[in-house]
Amino acid sequence: MSGNINYYVLVSSYTQAMKIQAMMREGNIPSRITPTPHSIQGIVGCGVAILLLPEHLDEAKAYMDSHGAEYHSIVPLECQINPRRIPHV
Repeated sequence: MSGNINYYVLVSSYTQAMKIQAMMREGNIPSRITPTPHSIQGIVGCGVAILLLPEHLDEAKAYMDSHGAEYHSIVPLECQINPRRIPHV
């Protein structure tokens, strides 16, 4: 693991995730829809989240809040991407 922190915007539905992702595109804020990491899946049962990098967190949160985005919470979590992972063939 890299030790970097990613932020996951947890939502109650896939529809909410799509609305937030569209909002992020509109605001030119880098983000992506991602599966919710296993370690935080029990918080909200949707299964998808919006992934934000630390350098975009404050801007994204301010934009979502000013545009009335519906979301459960934003959870910091150590980066789950292992760059040395061998892809399944």
